[in-house]
Amino acid sequence: MAKTPQSKVWVFAEHREGKLAEVELELLGKSFELTELTGQKVALVLMGHQLNRFYEEILSFGADEILVAEHPLLKSYCSQTYVKVLENAIRKHQPEIFLLGATAMGTDLGARLAARLRTGLAARCIDLTISSEKKLLAVVPGWGGNVLATVHSPFTNPQMATVTPGVFDMPKGRNVTGQIIPLEVKLKPGDVTYQILEIRREEVQELALERAEVVIAGGWGIGSKEDWQWIENLASALNGVVGATRPPVDEGWAKEKQMIGQSGRTIHPKLYIGIGISGEMHHMVGIKGVEMIVAINQDPQALIFEWCDLGLVGDFKEVIPPLIKAIQNYKEGTH
Repeated sequence: MAKTPQSKVWVFAEHREGKLAEVELELLGKSFELTELTGQKVALVLMGHQLNRFYEEILSFGADEILVAEHPLLKSYCSQTYVKVLENAIRKHQPEIFLLGATAMGTDLGARLAARLRTGLAARCIDLTISSEKKLLAVVPGWGGNVLATVHSPFTNPQMATVTPGVFDMPKGRNVTGQIIPLEVKLKPGDVTYQILEIRREEVQELALERAEVVIAGGWGIGSKEDWQWIENLASALNGVVGATRPPVDEGWAKEKQMIGQSGRTIHPKLYIGIGISGEMHHMVGIKGVEMIVAINQDPQALIFEWCDLGLVGDFKEVIPPLIKAIQNYKEGTH
């Protein structure tokens, strides 16, 4: 007789090329915190084909259950098959909370699944809590990131949310004996109306923002693509990674994958230097647990000075060149 899942908090376990997405493990750890109040069990929902290579790692992080949907048609992500299997599983086992990472896959899957289940979905959350009524409360940036709204779905289950990668810590693991429970999968070739012929992945050359210890970020105040080179030069001098607010990305000075904040990446560097950045909430929500925040801005009233540990009011073109020279002299031992 097949085991029945006991968990009421489910986390979708995204994986690519044999590796679990870190955001799913971050959500697993956050789920442990949420269920301290409710006493519920937490499950990671694993979908795909030949999945046993993931079991040991997931169980080592302390998941109460791994709910496994395995089928050849689930080998590559397809919204048609994944939504069908998850919808059936959720209707059958009635979890109260279902969480996904706000990745390309999680965003696509979460929206489609919520529509099928006729439930709410809090998108790109930056925090999750549990109310006194044991309902999920999701913190979502709104109005361009200038307002933080706390939303919940009091009348529908599952309560669903996608969460921005990097906002929660990785779990330390718990001393529990996790269970591996298969989910029913009813799929046939006709359930897929398109075929994946080839997958090409862009080769990543630079260190990812999320893993960088030093981030040099520029904003609208840089002024031009030519002056943006000063951001690149300072990052190079400090062996850091370049980040940006939305305007430089929109103007083509920086790449979209360099954007930090509500609609971009969440970073955890030891040193963050923000240059020509106003410090609005939609950018600052992407900066977590930084040891030192340094700000350079001509406007003494810029909001970023309320966030920083060290602030300098002045023209960055007068500050950065001598700063780079001093760093280079230090490296060469001529200071």
